[in-house]
Amino acid sequence: MKAVLATDLSAASEATIENETCLECLGRIGIEEMHLVTVIPSNVHAGMPGIDFEKRRRKAIKNYERVIERAGFDVETHVVRGTPHRRIRGIGETIGASLTVVGSRGKSPLENRVIGSTARNLSRTTETPLLVNRIEREADDPSVVRQHLFQRMLYATDFSENAERAFEAFSYLRHATQETTLVHVETPKDPGLSADNDPETQLAELADQLEKWGIETQIEVRQGDPADEILAVEEAVDPTTILVGSRGHSRLRRLLLGSVSEELVAQANGNVMLVPPS
Repeated sequence: MKAVLATDLSAASEATIENETCLECLGRIGIEEMHLVTVIPSNVHAGMPGIDFEKRRRKAIKNYERVIERAGFDVETHVVRGTPHRRIRGIGETIGASLTVVGSRGKSPLENRVIGSTARNLSRTTETPLLVNRIEREADDPSVVRQHLFQRMLYATDFSENAERAFEAFSYLRHATQETTLVHVETPKDPGLSADNDPETQLAELADQLEKWGIETQIEVRQGDPADEILAVEEAVDPTTILVGSRGHSRLRRLLLGSVSEELVAQANGNVMLVPPS
């Protein structure tokens, strides 16, 4: 499997790359080849006096390349120019990446201008699964908030086709997952489920699948605003990563669930993994 690891060469993204536990987790789920990508924004002019941005970035990214090689991955580096989320997404599609990893500090717009906005834009547009690796929000020398990326998962589902696709990610995540909480949030606008498909029954069926792989599983059904309730469950069970599909029941609900996944990317305490439609 191949992964794109995006970096703006800041202290925040350095924390993702230099954390050995995070790299080990990526190796355990089957990532063998890492494509390290940094993008010079198109509004940064190559001809600015006394500054060769591309040369500086290539020199800086070499240090990260050595770290990832020492962790046992094959590595390719890409220093490109353009709009960050578009170039990152394009490289992922070109190489056939199974995962894109990007660091983000989360809520604060002042701390979140470059790679944070890139994470949000990728959450809206990505064509491959996206892992937003949460970095400490207020630290001069930040580190990752959750080192074990996939050890304790929170899987949120609306039982849509795309949510099912997100669940299929456990086929490889299970090699690094020990515990999972499965949650469904009922809303007033929910199209409803038949008596034969009540949420607890469906979650129990999913739990059975995970427990066959030796993953300890619990289920929760809640009522209310999906993003608020998912974040409340995160607060209660302290997962390392929230796993969710980035689209909902139909095109009419795309904006609704799209806004939920975007809220999770911005507000979750830990990591968020989004799985887009096929």
